[in-house]
Amino acid sequence: MSLVLQKEVQITNIRGLHARASAKFVTLASAQSAEVEVEKDGSKVAGTSIMGLMMLGAAKGDSVIISTKGDGAEKALAVLVELVEGKFGED
Repeated sequence: MSLVLQKEVQITNIRGLHARASAKFVTLASAQSAEVEVEKDGSKVAGTSIMGLMMLGAAKGDSVIISTKGDGAEKALAVLVELVEGKFGED
């Protein structure tokens, strides 16, 4: 059984977790060897699902929990948190 790592992060980019931001997240999550999940208000989705992420409806100011487990979980969590905290590269 793998240890699950989690971090709660706030969505700070203006448009929230919209299509482009979700695509960036999925691309980065898919490049990791760890399993990635994102949770908002009790709903969990795979971090590799653009539609799932968009269905969470995470807007600016909302918090999400990023969870990783398996090989490379620490690295995966770090790079995904950095992406979200960096506003997905948006202004």
